[in-house]
Amino acid sequence: MTSTPPQKSHIAHTLLSRAHSPDSATQQFTERIKQKPLFLRATSPTASDNRSRRRLHRLRKKEYFIRHQKPRPLSARQKRESGLYDLPKEECKYAIFKGLHELWVGYMHEILDVKGGAHISPVSHGSKLVSADYHGAEVEVVRSRCAGRVGVKGIVVRDTKFTFVVVTERDEVKTIPKEHTIFRFVVPVLGSEGDGKDQVEGADNSGYKPLAFELHGNQFENRPVDRANKKFKWRNIDYV
Repeated sequence: MTSTPPQKSHIAHTLLSRAHSPDSATQQFTERIKQKPLFLRATSPTASDNRSRRRLHRLRKKEYFIRHQKPRPLSARQKRESGLYDLPKEECKYAIFKGLHELWVGYMHEILDVKGGAHISPVSHGSKLVSADYHGAEVEVVRSRCAGRVGVKGIVVRDTKFTFVVVTERDEVKTIPKEHTIFRFVVPVLGSEGDGKDQVEGADNSGYKPLAFELHGNQFENRPVDRANKKFKWRNIDYV
């Protein structure tokens, strides 16, 4: 015949019996501990669940931002269907964009402050040049991994993240990738007063001297709107 082992009292009942009478301790233990429902926490989420929750939160935040934008921006499909970025062939004439190039030259004069006689150097003007807009610039490919692109020259009519779309003097539209390509553009500057035309080194018959710059496409793969607010750092250049 086996005897049942004595049941151990609950630790909470033992502690209550030290501060209250036996009847009061039994009553409080029954009402406040034994019969009180125990709410269990759900299993802790895994790392993948946390990622999914954060991703869902980002998507909902983005949808809320887009939904409350006025006017609502066009989607990529709507832009393609509307032909927003299409260039009509009958309007891709070099003579038409020549006026745009003249406006761009004036824009570069303001950026470089050539009228104020400022000395142009990479330290003082490098950040301004890399943040500038090159729609209207007349660029020439001086080095490229594709030998067929070397010598191509035209006015930039579209500056995308990875390409320059130019119109040549023959009214041809060419798309030139920026990667592994070096472009050269020239900003004509009028010689300073008091200098004769023959005294200005490199000046042509009109008294203008060219300021030539080379643009390395590998370091320039950004949209114009992104370059305007981006801080650039000096880095080594990988020549193609």
